[in-house]
Amino acid sequence: MATEQDYEKLKELMEFPAPMTFKVAGINRENLAQDLIAVVQKYLPGDYIPKEKRSSKGTYNSVSIDVIAQNFEQVETLYKELAKVEGVKMVI
Repeated sequence: MATEQDYEKLKELMEFPAPMTFKVAGINRENLAQDLIAVVQKYLPGDYIPKEKRSSKGTYNSVSIDVIAQNFEQVETLYKELAKVEGVKMVI
């Protein structure tokens, strides 16, 4: 688990604006990608085209969303808020 020191070091290393890809793994359910995009748009308004990949058995769905983060706080907020979406298991 990341510590406060880890976050501070990351803040120092990152330069903004910065392109980033958020990868979200969740239960394969209807509208998962749309729900994730709604969260991203709340903090970074824009048009997003998610990339989806279902697991071989169809149980899980991986959604990748490319964004341009303007500051570290947006990155931190998106990690936290995307993790709260129904069915999400992991945000990378």
